[in-house]
Amino acid sequence: MGNFLAGKVVAVTGAGRGIGRAVALAAAAEGARVVVNDYGVSIEGGEPGSEVAESVVKEIVAAGGEAVAVADDISTMAGGQRIVDTALARFGRIDGVVCVAGILRERMLFNMSEEEWDPVVATHLKGTFTVFRAASAVMRKQEGGGTLIGFTSGNHQGSVAQANYSAAKGGIISLVRSAALGLHKYGVTANAVAPVARTRMSANVPMELKEIGEPEDVAALVVYLLSERARQEKITGQVYTVAGPKIAVWAQPRELRAGYVEGAWTPERIADFLPGTVGTDPMPMLARLEEMAAAAAAKARPNA
Repeated sequence: MGNFLAGKVVAVTGAGRGIGRAVALAAAAEGARVVVNDYGVSIEGGEPGSEVAESVVKEIVAAGGEAVAVADDISTMAGGQRIVDTALARFGRIDGVVCVAGILRERMLFNMSEEEWDPVVATHLKGTFTVFRAASAVMRKQEGGGTLIGFTSGNHQGSVAQANYSAAKGGIISLVRSAALGLHKYGVTANAVAPVARTRMSANVPMELKEIGEPEDVAALVVYLLSERARQEKITGQVYTVAGPKIAVWAQPRELRAGYVEGAWTPERIADFLPGTVGTDPMPMLARLEEMAAAAAAKARPNA
């Protein structure tokens, strides 16, 4: 057992498997008391069960740690609140929340149904909000503040067949930045992690990933972001990717180029002005489409 998180209480959603499980185990190994949340659904959103959360709690307790399971649906306000209430009732405070829970329902945008859109956005984006909302209400008043960590994805850049997932992951980034701004004066930090690791979800990526690690790599970064070391460095409002040996930080949104004219804009004036003066910022993902199409034709997986 380490002491990087000694004395802290941390809640982790989606903690029954994969990255969430690795985060819960790593936090406990570094001295945190852990609320293990997992609704127990499959990545396609199948029927829930509580067994996976309970099994992680047993692992933590067997290793000498303290943990409690909560098998609630974090896409509901009551579910997000219950995670925080359980931490307070069992351990007396909440120092960090890590929102990993998510599902996938892949479909091309023009074929995507409401039933495929709503659950994905609800689990990823609303599920992050419900936990952030409940936790921040406590953290802003307690001594020592707290830490909020959301999970995004490189797919926030866009995805061919996961518009629902990409939209939710992009929303999480904006939610994290809003939390960082709104809660800064209360001593609460907020960051996002965009992992690249071998999980049930990454198995569905339609390309070979050159830079990929294990859930434990991601867990190490999360433990650091939860720690006082990260808080002392004033790390907040950031998006980090961890992919095996690589850690990267994503750029903050900002204007890339601007141009000005005198007088009113007209469509014709914009047509003459915008392409050569303001221009575009090329989409990296667009450059991949031809490679992906060629690989699909050859029944191979392109390299990322």
